[in-house]
Amino acid sequence: MFTPQTLRISRRAADRLRAGHLWVYRTDLEPAPPATQAPDLEPGSLVTLTDSRDIPLGTALYSSESMITARLVSRTPALTREQYLADLRTRIEAALALRDELSPIVLPDNAAGAAANNAHRLIFSEADNLPGIVADRYNDLVLAQLLTQGTAQDDVRAVLSETLRAHLSPNGEPLTLWERPDPRIRELEQLPAPPPGPLFTTHDSIAPDGLSFRSTAESVADHREAAPSTTTFTLNNLHFHYDAAAGQKTGAFLDQRLNYAAAAAHVAASTRRENALDVCTYHGGFALHLAQACARVTGIDASRSALEAADANLALNTNLESEVDWIEADAFEYLRHLDQEKSLVFDAIVLDPPAFAKSKRAAASALRGYKELNLRALRLLAPGGTLITCSCSHHVSLADFTAVVAEAASDAGRRVQLLETRAAAPDHPEILTLPETRYLKCLICRVD
Repeated sequence: MFTPQTLRISRRAADRLRAGHLWVYRTDLEPAPPATQAPDLEPGSLVTLTDSRDIPLGTALYSSESMITARLVSRTPALTREQYLADLRTRIEAALALRDELSPIVLPDNAAGAAANNAHRLIFSEADNLPGIVADRYNDLVLAQLLTQGTAQDDVRAVLSETLRAHLSPNGEPLTLWERPDPRIRELEQLPAPPPGPLFTTHDSIAPDGLSFRSTAESVADHREAAPSTTTFTLNNLHFHYDAAAGQKTGAFLDQRLNYAAAAAHVAASTRRENALDVCTYHGGFALHLAQACARVTGIDASRSALEAADANLALNTNLESEVDWIEADAFEYLRHLDQEKSLVFDAIVLDPPAFAKSKRAAASALRGYKELNLRALRLLAPGGTLITCSCSHHVSLADFTAVVAEAASDAGRRVQLLETRAAAPDHPEILTLPETRYLKCLICRVD
């Protein structure tokens, strides 16, 4: 006899889960027989998924609001909450061990001479078999997102806090963990606001022994202002500010870490490295890396606050000798203006716009947007120049994105050599059976 907390799904959805996917959409649900019909499910509860023949497929976290109604967390049916939390701890530990292997913290002046890095993604939701949980580390700050009704729970917070503290601060090393909800996801999932204050901190103004867990909301809320919420972190030997209360999502684009370095290396190796343009610069990630290779770099973004953050990051890197300036402008309008004026050419151009396709229905429109940006950029590049063009829309495939850049090259009458096809850094792993985890595409091209 199966648990009454059961969802029956279509054959197509069941086949998808058996093939390695983890999501069940609301449109995948099928009516259950009256004898096994479950009462209204509690939002965030664990449910057993069955196929249309009532064969169990595993246990999932249920959402009463999201179009993704269930996220598979175990191939074992009828999993209890205690078993789920035990699995959670084991999987968090595995995710952290993988980061130690693939993107370890590297301090400046290390003996091996490796580039200093003290920021990376610690947990990447489904890619780490931890649906609904994301965590990023920026030096001594960790930012967590609990993105589903089943994970935005105090028992999950406790397991996450204890496991991160044990791994990242076993001897009381400086560390503060903040929960920062994604506003759009919080609205879609109808999630309550998280309790105030950090999930934990080793900041010594919180507790005499230098360690404070949030035992009650009130006890740490009183010290909210004392817990650190800003820091400075290092990527590829460059320094960046981080403010837990500002910016998009959990902050900087850590997925581009190795692409930043690759872009700078390709431009430095080319014969054209006078001036570069970074379109949608955000906090200046590509711009500051290109400033190591080019004499002049211009970063443009529509957000003034983003440009102010980019300028603050520039001030941190006093060793950069390049002339760097920032322009507040819409990417499409600015490139259109430069194309019409034909008064400037660039030796390197980066295109790193936000995701254009938030849904499958938006993919066609997104491809038109990518086509225009790349067409304008190709018209503005000097012969021998470098184009670094990116897409973070998971609804736009690598094949489609590459094809649209090729179409732009044809329309611009430019011969474009593809030097590298890159993806997210390895702390953002991809699951072959879950294509949504392959979202970032980065093409590095030489333009004749």
